[in-house]
Amino acid sequence: MRRIVLDTNCLLQALPTNSPYHKIWSGVLCGEISLCVNTDILIEYEEILAQKTTKEIAHNVVEAIARLHTTEFQETYIHFGLIEQDVDDNKFVDCAVAADAEYIVTNDAHFNVLKQIDWPKVSILTIGEFTAQL
Repeated sequence: MRRIVLDTNCLLQALPTNSPYHKIWSGVLCGEISLCVNTDILIEYEEILAQKTTKEIAHNVVEAIARLHTTEFQETYIHFGLIEQDVDDNKFVDCAVAADAEYIVTNDAHFNVLKQIDWPKVSILTIGEFTAQL
């Protein structure tokens, strides 16, 4: 099973059934992909999804993630602060490190700084790169 941290922008792209990235969401739902999350990530998911869709859809998506037996809830006790351009993105990095996730899947260029950091090593893939691996 693939263990990933999914950035909010990629979750939004993976949800629509007609999206070329929908197989990520399908993989999450059928247990082939394990999402590593924490409370801060789930709050952001619900907040942004509610802005882009409806409160009901946002709640249902977050509820589905929370109820899946393959979802890995990971508390983060160390905050590395590796992304300075958008410090809000650090919750994804800290979760990925604590959960030992395989990748952070994101299209956000702020995460590119991670490619130049030797420790902690966090691998990133774009949503297109990750989908091609599935």
